[in-house]
Amino acid sequence: MPRPALILLEGHRGNGELYMHAAQQLGLHPITLSNDPAQYPYLSRGIYEAIFVDTGNLDALIRECSRLSTRYDVAGITGFAGEDESINVTIAKLCQYFGLPGPNPLSIERCRDKISQRGILGEAGVAMPSYRVATNAAEVKASAAEIGWPVVLKPAVGSGSIGVRLCRSIDEVAAHSNYLLGGEHVWRCPPKILVEEYAKGPFYCAEIMGNEVIGVAASEFSGPPHFVFRKTIFPAVLTDHEYERIVDVSQRCIRALGLGWGPANIEFRWTESGPVVIEVNPRLSGAPDPQLVRLAYGVDLIKEHIKLVIGNECDVRRTRSHTAAAQNLVPDCEGTLDQVTGESDAATVPGIAEVKFYIEPNTRILRKGNYGDCIGHVVAASTNLSQTEETLRRAVALISWRIIPFSA
Repeated sequence: MPRPALILLEGHRGNGELYMHAAQQLGLHPITLSNDPAQYPYLSRGIYEAIFVDTGNLDALIRECSRLSTRYDVAGITGFAGEDESINVTIAKLCQYFGLPGPNPLSIERCRDKISQRGILGEAGVAMPSYRVATNAAEVKASAAEIGWPVVLKPAVGSGSIGVRLCRSIDEVAAHSNYLLGGEHVWRCPPKILVEEYAKGPFYCAEIMGNEVIGVAASEFSGPPHFVFRKTIFPAVLTDHEYERIVDVSQRCIRALGLGWGPANIEFRWTESGPVVIEVNPRLSGAPDPQLVRLAYGVDLIKEHIKLVIGNECDVRRTRSHTAAAQNLVPDCEGTLDQVTGESDAATVPGIAEVKFYIEPNTRILRKGNYGDCIGHVVAASTNLSQTEETLRRAVALISWRIIPFSA
């Protein structure tokens, strides 16, 4: 019989290798299709099968998947969005074409377009920040003035906080509008900017599989004007009432958008009036969030997602009640990473589950104010919050790095 295979579109610097391991544990041969397999370190080592394909070309992907089906029993297709959320739509279309389990392409497309997403959620009565849609600098300025300061500017389509910025004045709005519309930002669709009220309050993220909320994480950002995650704790410290409200709103979002298959995550701010939805993402959260869920609740979201992809039932029942936390490692300057020290010492601190760097020495570091600014993370877990936070603090304090500034 042909060997069962799992096809993955593109890779992921955090979750990618976790999917490889989980697929192999389930008896599957993982095969990655990518525009550039070498960009993912775990693929460049030659351990896993990777094939060069234009992942922006649906017909080319259909041909390659058809070719692979002559050698393997293609059990499922999934993948990673990265900077281009259109990959999620392509994955859904491929699953539909080959009659494999997968999400509804229309539902994924609705989520990908933040304007469409907001319109649907608004009709469903879901609380969201006030917003306007702009296509030029003049409209951006007028929209910001109507909403009031501060505002958040973001591309209508995108992920990883790419192009997202908090603006506190008309000058900052003008500068970021020029950046987004002046050619520096890469648009994969006609330029549309979401001008959004800045919702003040703690940030939470609901992790979902199918229609079920697995749990809620609390996160902090490294500081304005950008939104780069600095620290995440799972589960968030919430009252029963607060948790129930987030679960209720999450399920309303899932129903309104026609989701309910596979993973999703929903971002909130808890404002004076309660939970306000910032964004619904029809995919698994990036690393290290899946690790935090596994350490806190014993639920392996990656393995359970693959089970769904290949047509099996998933099991998201909690088997433990711990607290897990992660701190992202974010440099405060640009240059070339010269060396990292203390990584091994940090990994030996009792309670540390993972110390991981995404880049190696001699890598150029360019700060862009998005998820790509993180160069690694540290994960800790224990039976209680205070012990987890103290363990994380001790380990992070042992790590240091040196960055050589670029020559003038």
